[in-house]
Amino acid sequence: MRSNRRVFLLQVIAGTGAVAATSGATAQQKVDPKDPQATALGYVDDTTKADTKRFPKHANDQKCNGCQFYTAAANTKEGPCTIFGGKQVAAGGWCSSWVKKA
Repeated sequence: MRSNRRVFLLQVIAGTGAVAATSGATAQQKVDPKDPQATALGYVDDTTKADTKRFPKHANDQKCNGCQFYTAAANTKEGPCTIFGGKQVAAGGWCSSWVKKA
C-alpha cells in the first residue's frame, strides 16, 4: 500500500510538472543539483555519486534514462524529466523519485 501511495504522489508531481512545462516554463533549462527540489530528491548528474547513506535503496544501474519520468530517448545525453517540470536531466543521473520504465 505504501508503494502505491508513493507512485500516486509521484504521478501527481509529474502531472503538475508537465502542466508547468506546457504553460511557459523553459523546457531546455537544465536542473541544478543545488536547486531545493533537486536537493530534496537527492538528484545527481551521475548516479554513482548518489548519497547511498541517505538513499539506501539506490543502485548504480538506476539512471534517469531508465526512469518512467525521463521523456527523451534512452540513448540521449540528457532529456526532459516530468518530476522537474520538463527541465533537462542527465541521462546518467539519478534522484529518489526514480521508477523503472515499464
